[in-house]
Amino acid sequence: MRIGGEVETLFREEQRFHQWWIYAVVLGTAVFAWYAFLREVVLRRPPGGRPSPGWLMVLAWLLVGLGFPWLFLSTRLVVEVREDGLHYRYYPFHRRWHRLAREEIAEAKARHYRPVLEYGGWGIRYGWKGGKAYNVSGNRGVQLVLRDGRKVLFGSRCPEELEAALRKVLRGGRPPRQNA
Repeated sequence: MRIGGEVETLFREEQRFHQWWIYAVVLGTAVFAWYAFLREVVLRRPPGGRPSPGWLMVLAWLLVGLGFPWLFLSTRLVVEVREDGLHYRYYPFHRRWHRLAREEIAEAKARHYRPVLEYGGWGIRYGWKGGKAYNVSGNRGVQLVLRDGRKVLFGSRCPEELEAALRKVLRGGRPPRQNA
């Protein structure tokens, strides 16, 4: 149904990275960048006795000490099922929403998958056997097969509900409202 001229959102899920080891790597790398920056630029005591150019230390601190943590803290995958199809945004990599129109989707199936073996990990990934994946954690998701033969997998904490919403939209019905 339309609300104020817009297509109603029937299912919504927002996911963020929550693996402890990712945060440990990000935090460890950022702490090292801060340490090197403070020691060399602020205290003027470079580790090893050979100073790096100041601009290089500032750049490394900005990228690794601030940018890297910001990237992981701000990254999120948002998936919405609306009457006209599946909408998704992998922030901050997607500046706008992307859509797979209902007419493009041939089938949707909830499944377990092996992120590392099938797609090389988490993120926006391309699989070894073809297909694309959008995921941030876990090993469950919904595999879409598009009418042109392409495959797209969306990781999900509640893949059965996502599959049910997509199947009903594909049949032209309205799924029950989901709170995710």
